Amino acid sequence: MAQKTPAKLTAGLLALAALIVLLASVALAAAPPKRGAPAPAFSLPVVVNGNGNLSLAALKGHAVYLNFFASWCEPCKQEVPYIGTLSKEYSKRNIVVVGVDVLESADKAKEFAIKYHVPYRVTLDDNGDVGGSYGLIGLPLHVFISPNGNVAAYRVGEMSEPQIRTELQALAAAHN
Repeated sequence: MAQKTPAKLTAGLLALAALIVLLASVALAAAPPKRGAPAPAFSLPVVVNGNGNLSLAALKGHAVYLNFFASWCEPCKQEVPYIGTLSKEYSKRNIVVVGVDVLESADKAKEFAIKYHVPYRVTLDDNGDVGGSYGLIGLPLHVFISPNGNVAAYRVGEMSEPQIRTELQALAAAHN
């Protein structure tokens, strides 16, 4: 039987601890916003590809794709390359992609963004309040918001590139 190295054990324990914190926050989460309902307001610090705070109110008039993630989340790691590609493609169609790192430090968010060459803004929800207002029960969480600020689509769990593209195309079509 293979022995685990101390680094692998430490990484595993940290991921387990983060999962426990996430699960504990689930008990505090609001119900997920319904399609067509106003998206919960937020203002979060931008830690990658910008500075200051980013609020949903500041994005009014733009379609928004919120991708809630954490650096320890394996499906999040799988999605980020094509989310990056799609963010560049759909920025030309008035869609803003925002990464929301949940329950981690700014340093972890920055390391993740550098490792995966994230081209869009990444914000930090270090206490999980914003995730809770969006009914966060697992990662990744995808929220697609129309230019009028209403939820257009909501999905917990990994999405494929074609699935995300379909939602972004629907947002772009609704915006024209």
